[in-house]
Amino acid sequence: MEQPIFPTKGNLIATKKSLQLSSLGFELLDRKRNILVRELMLKIDDAKRMKAEIAETFERAYKALEEANITLGLVEDVAKGVPVDDGLSIGYKSVMGVEIPTVQLEERPPVLCYGLTQTNSKLDAAYMCFHEAKRMSAKLAEVENSVYRLASAISKTQKRANALQNIVIPRFSRTLKFISDALEEKEREEFSRMKVIKKQKEAHSE
Repeated sequence: MEQPIFPTKGNLIATKKSLQLSSLGFELLDRKRNILVRELMLKIDDAKRMKAEIAETFERAYKALEEANITLGLVEDVAKGVPVDDGLSIGYKSVMGVEIPTVQLEERPPVLCYGLTQTNSKLDAAYMCFHEAKRMSAKLAEVENSVYRLASAISKTQKRANALQNIVIPRFSRTLKFISDALEEKEREEFSRMKVIKKQKEAHSE
């Protein structure tokens, strides 16, 4: 329920200023939303492309591992010889006030960490493919998390823009019209009253 407001010149000036600020706020939010949507579309395209590339890489990796298992028997013990990778770091960058993650996986040349006497090139190929898949997965995690954060920010920005466009700005516009109409009516009444007083004075002076 809108609070009653007195039709004064002070309130007229204040309402005009509030309406201008609300209109400017809507324009800025609309611009922010458009920029975030463009950024989101780019990230979605990147995510689709990277998912396809990772799927192909994993397919090659599992095929090579399958061939290694056929030629060497089960090679599950090899995983115990591969050290845990601790070269992952996460930072953030700001896009229109939205914190977007940046995932960096330290670039290290793939080094075979298992013995070569009881392995073959099939296992080497699988290792190289999984190494590449790990690098690509880190970048995909960055892109997918960015998509989630951008989508959430766009939703919030849209709600705020809608509130300004559909509630706040119309309310200030109605208030401005009400005050303007009331002041104009008051001025007309004052003008009519002054005319009556003037006629009365002229009548008394005759």
